[in-house]
Amino acid sequence: MARPYSMDLRERVVQAVEEEGLSRRQAADRFGIGIKTAIDWVRRFRETGNMAAKPMGGCRPKKIVGRYRDWLLKRCRGQDFTLRGLVDELAERGLEVDYRTVWDFVHSEKLTYKKRRWSPASATGRM
Repeated sequence: MARPYSMDLRERVVQAVEEEGLSRRQAADRFGIGIKTAIDWVRRFRETGNMAAKPMGGCRPKKIVGRYRDWLLKRCRGQDFTLRGLVDELAERGLEVDYRTVWDFVHSEKLTYKKRRWSPASATGRM
């Protein structure tokens, strides 16, 4: 996984642009970084006074939580369902989520979403 550039390098690039008068393109060439990277660092420094790396990666918070989670667990354990049907039912309750979000929830909770097949009672004798 990629890591952020060091603060030392960031400081040297910004210093070269701000104090030495280099263009961002020249500073990028001098320090062996991408032009867009130098532009972003200098812009961030000018706007905020800070050039530290922004947080990378991490997990996004789950959308199906609280009362929606409780309702969905009860709903899935109570009767057969389809994922698309659950998406629609959640939308009716005020939570807009997509198919994949519901699939992730069902999978993480180890719920089965396949419908049981209906079959007629078998005949008692041969014909």
